[in-house]
Amino acid sequence: MSDPESLILSSDPNHPANLICSLCRNFYTLGWVTGTGGGISIRSRTDDYDHIFIAPSGVQKERLEPSNMFVLDYPSQTYLRCPLDLKPSACTPLFMAAFTKRGAGACIHTHSQAAVLCTLLTKGRTWSIANIEQIKAIPRPSTGGYMGYFDTLTIPIIENTAHEEDLRDSLEKAMEEFPDTCAVLVRRHGVYVWGDTVWKAKTQAESLDYLFELAVKMVQLGLDPAGPIAAVED
Repeated sequence: MSDPESLILSSDPNHPANLICSLCRNFYTLGWVTGTGGGISIRSRTDDYDHIFIAPSGVQKERLEPSNMFVLDYPSQTYLRCPLDLKPSACTPLFMAAFTKRGAGACIHTHSQAAVLCTLLTKGRTWSIANIEQIKAIPRPSTGGYMGYFDTLTIPIIENTAHEEDLRDSLEKAMEEFPDTCAVLVRRHGVYVWGDTVWKAKTQAESLDYLFELAVKMVQLGLDPAGPIAAVED
């Protein structure tokens, strides 16, 4: 690449280098990426190239600029652009798992409090919720469609590690064990969500966070998020 800077310079707001910045500012307002945690990676593919755009580690997400972006050539797994004095996100191996194992177009990682609480309220290896309208926004790849209102949505939970990159093996194992899932919860940490496009990943992340928050409130009220629909009383 003769001019690596050309990879991140664009007036198009939907260019990955610009879009990562605007989405991270949005996620910051939602409380998903506080204190430099969390992030997003976007894959940009054409017949001529296949690039992964990655935000840096240690930069507050609401202050990101396009010039902070790393750009990776996916086929060769080599960096085409590396900002000086910055390191790629510690989430990079997890993002790459979503691109490699799921063919994702984007992967979002949040430190949502609702997601963390769901992992604490659930002692097992999965979290579930059922009979809620918002479930219909979650895809079910095995059918080529989406979850239904009467379906039970199940998200695998993996255990946290001291270093983010060490989560990759357990994340990939969860992807293999749950081929229909578009997300993996990390206990006491947060959630990874991926989608075919950046907009699908965003929709799924927002819908899941709605469901996580709703589930926490249901438990507070003594309701089972995955329980049956109660009979209507006359």
